[in-house]
Amino acid sequence: MRAGIVGAGMTVPWFLEAAAQIPEMEIGALFARKEEKRKELCEKYQVPVSCGSYEKLLADESLDVLYLPLPNHLHYSFTKRALEAGKHVILEKPFTVTYAEAKELAELAEAKNLILFEAITNQYNPNYEKVRELLPKVGDVKIVQLNYSQYSSRYDAFKQGIVAPVFDAEKAGGALMDLNVYNIHFVTGLFGEPKAVHYYPNMERGVDTSGILVMEYPSFQCVCIAAKDCGAPLSVNIEGDKGCIFSHSNAGRFEEFSFQENKKESEHFSLIQEDGPIFYDELRAFTDYWVKDDREAFRQRLAQSLVVMKVLDQARGIK
Repeated sequence: MRAGIVGAGMTVPWFLEAAAQIPEMEIGALFARKEEKRKELCEKYQVPVSCGSYEKLLADESLDVLYLPLPNHLHYSFTKRALEAGKHVILEKPFTVTYAEAKELAELAEAKNLILFEAITNQYNPNYEKVRELLPKVGDVKIVQLNYSQYSSRYDAFKQGIVAPVFDAEKAGGALMDLNVYNIHFVTGLFGEPKAVHYYPNMERGVDTSGILVMEYPSFQCVCIAAKDCGAPLSVNIEGDKGCIFSHSNAGRFEEFSFQENKKESEHFSLIQEDGPIFYDELRAFTDYWVKDDREAFRQRLAQSLVVMKVLDQARGIK
């Protein structure tokens, strides 16, 4: 499999570091508009082709799949062009700005027999898989609570009127789309689509700098907190009538967790590769599906992404 990179943002080195540990994946080219940054990445990670235009990357017939880690508002247009050019796509979270955009891209990928895959770390994390295995032991779930509050390095500038895309409402920025999306994936990946969604944001300059998302399930309530304007201890808690699962990690990286049955000692788990590349598990999963040509697995992952987009639409009142 030969992959191309679209962009030069923060996650690109993480992708390249993970890809270096995937024998079946070769990085063939990188496109970014800033020449200096593009050359720096290509030299550091030994990417053979440096592209100054997206059109050149799309025209490269040696590339099978493109990784698109672009600002949120560009996901739809760049992915649509990639699919129309016959490329498989690994698309950064959040999948798109709206469910309608995501559904259109999913239908286009299906029509052209192409893979469309969301890069979302927690769904392929060994700790997350262990939680799925242990979940029946907590009994009837009563409360689910996650907190991903992280004071943004760009928040001080934002307060002074310097608005980065991650804080720009017109570019689908904000705490819901940037951080709470991890919480939503974590929860819906275990429990499916909620029956109702309510979002209570703290708004500044027209964007949610923090907020509380409530997802109602038939037999329990779930609260997902995310903040870019303040910090707090990270947490993931699943409480049942027979036990609980709890963690002091964020729902994205999910580095460790504990499981405790009622009146018993807790068991601690940390199953991810220590000091390994952040994106390794998701790229390993993608590559395994690819090698096996497991289109059903890819369809299931895409269905999960569409569920999350529905939740995001409901939270923002998009009909």
